[in-house]
Amino acid sequence: MEQLSIFDIFKIGVGPSSSHTLGPWKAALAFRNTLTAFSFDNVSITLYGSLSKTGKGHKTDVAIQLGLAGLIPETTNTCEMERILDQIKITETLFFDSRSISFSPLMHIDFCNSLHEAHPNVLTFRATKKEETVLEQTYTSLGGGFIKLLGDSEPEKKKIDFPFSIENGADVLRYTQDNSLDFYEIVFQNEQHIRTAKQIDFKLQEIYDTMKQSVYKGCITEGVLPGGLKVKRRARALCSKLLEEHQYKTIDAWEEALRKTPLVFDTLNTWISCFALAVNEQNAAMGKIVTSPTNGAAGVIPAVLLYHQYFAKNKGFEDVKKFLLIAGEIGCMFKKGATISAAEGGCQAEIGVSSAMAAGGLTACMGGSTKQILMAAEIAMEHHLGLTCDPIHGLVQVPCIERNSMGAIKAIMASNLALNGNPEDAIVNFDQVVKTMWETGLAMNSNFKETSEGGLAINVAVSFPSC
Repeated sequence: MEQLSIFDIFKIGVGPSSSHTLGPWKAALAFRNTLTAFSFDNVSITLYGSLSKTGKGHKTDVAIQLGLAGLIPETTNTCEMERILDQIKITETLFFDSRSISFSPLMHIDFCNSLHEAHPNVLTFRATKKEETVLEQTYTSLGGGFIKLLGDSEPEKKKIDFPFSIENGADVLRYTQDNSLDFYEIVFQNEQHIRTAKQIDFKLQEIYDTMKQSVYKGCITEGVLPGGLKVKRRARALCSKLLEEHQYKTIDAWEEALRKTPLVFDTLNTWISCFALAVNEQNAAMGKIVTSPTNGAAGVIPAVLLYHQYFAKNKGFEDVKKFLLIAGEIGCMFKKGATISAAEGGCQAEIGVSSAMAAGGLTACMGGSTKQILMAAEIAMEHHLGLTCDPIHGLVQVPCIERNSMGAIKAIMASNLALNGNPEDAIVNFDQVVKTMWETGLAMNSNFKETSEGGLAINVAVSFPSC
C-alpha cells in the first residue's frame, strides 16, 4: 500500500497549479540534480497532453526554467523569480554550478500538443552533447505536486511501517473501534513514525502561517491578475467593505479587526468567500500558497479553517492541528482510492476533494465522531461529483477562483448536516463516494479534464492571442 503523510498533501509551493506548475518545477529540479554526473551542451523539454494544452496559462514553461535554474519552490522568494527569469530571457543562458549552456525557452521547450500513453500530464527532459543524447528522463505530474519518473517502479511510495495503515474509510472505522482511539489520534500516531511530535507541530504551524499569509496578502492586494483575461482581484474590496473604518497595517492588526466582525450570516458568508478568493488570487499571480490538496483548490481549506478560528469557539492551535491532520488524511485516502488531479478526474478531484477534506476537518473540531467526520467528507464530495475542469484560456482564474468559495461553503454545510445527522441512516458512505468519483473521472470526456477544449473554455470567447 502507498504510505502517505499528511505533509505529502499539504505542501508549501508557488501558484498557479500543482500539477502544471509545482510538479514540472520539481521534475526540472530533479533532472538538474541528476545532470551533475553528465557532460552536456544542450537541454530540451517536451510537454505532452494537458501540460501542452494548458501549460502556457499555467506557467509550466516558467516553472521548468525556475527548476532548471535550481530554485526550490518551498523556500524560494517569489520576488527573486522575476530576476532569474529575466536573466534567462536576456542572456539565453542556463547556469549549472560552474558551467553554462545556451538556452532559449521558445526554442527548447516544446508544447507538442499530443498525448502520451503514460498519463495526461507528461514531460520529457533531454540532455545532449554534440547532438547525442546523454540523459533522457520522462516524468508524469500526478496532481498535488506529486511526480513520477517513468521506469521508477515505486517513486513516491514510502516504506514506512505505520501502526495504522490507512487505505480507506473502512480502515479508519476498524482502527478506531478496535483500539478505542479517535480519528485524530490514529493519524497523529502514524505521523509520529516519520517525525517527532515537536517536528509535527512545527510543520503544522508553518503550514497554518503560510495559509494565513496568503489570505492576508490577497486581502490587501488589488489590481488585475496576469495572463490576459483581465480578471480583477476582488478580495481586497470585499475585505475593505467588511472592515469598514478599521485600519490595519499588519496581519496581527488585520486579525484583531476581523475578529470584531458581527456574527451574522451574510457577513460570515462573505468572509468565507473573501478568504477563499484571496488565496486563489494569490495563487493565480504565482504567489506562495499551500497545496490543499492542489494549488487550484488551495483556497478551500484556509477559508474553512479561518472561519473556525476567527468566528467559532475553538481551542486555538490544538484545533488547527486536529483540522489539518484529519483533512490531510482524507486527502490521502482520495489520492489512494481515486485521484487529486483534474487532468485525470476533472475539478471534482480538486475542489471536490478539498471540500471533503475541509468538511471532515471542521467536523472533527466541532466535536464530531469518526463516523460523522467521514459522513461530512462524503456529503461534500457527493455534491461535487461530475464537476468538470474547463479553465478559460488555460488560466487558473475563471471559473477556478470562484469555485474555491463554493467549495468552502459546501464544506461548512456538509459539516452541519453530518453533525446534526445520524451516520447510521446514511445511504452513501465515504468509500462508495471515493469509488464513484474515480469512476466518474474515468468516464469523463477528456475535453473536460484540464485541456481547455470544452465547457466554459470554448463557450467564452477571448479576444487576445495565446500568451
